[in-house]
Amino acid sequence: MSTLIFLDVDGPLIPFGPRPDGHRGPPPHATADHPLLHRLNPADGPRLLALGAELVWATTWMREANEIIAPLLGLPQLPVADWPDDEPPAGLHWKTAGLVAWAAGRSFTWIDDEITDTDRRWVAAHHPGPALLHRVDPRAGLTDADFTVLRAGARLGP
Repeated sequence: MSTLIFLDVDGPLIPFGPRPDGHRGPPPHATADHPLLHRLNPADGPRLLALGAELVWATTWMREANEIIAPLLGLPQLPVADWPDDEPPAGLHWKTAGLVAWAAGRSFTWIDDEITDTDRRWVAAHHPGPALLHRVDPRAGLTDADFTVLRAGARLGP
């Protein structure tokens, strides 16, 4: 079984600032509902696929990630993580417990811009398998340096 990669959209794939590499996607993708789609980098899709892990959307975009983001990045339809209705413990990101439950002991990497040390400690205490929680700078989105870390994370184990 390959490693899971839980993938957030806003911040990692759609940065909140201009990409440091100067990349700007084609403006026609932007809509009133999603004005920052021009910040997607179509090269991110093939780079994510090349990691050889099982990609899972872990985003508030939910199924819209498959409808809007996946085609722009050249990604196939991906599974979408569901979120628990329970309030997380104080200081814990609201996605953390749900992703650990989804992984069910499998090794995983979580790519997000809101990961904290509290999340890392909680995962270490509650997840029996290897896990890499990788925080992406939301102003820059995924960079070459991030992909270097992610390539190592994709080899976390069975």
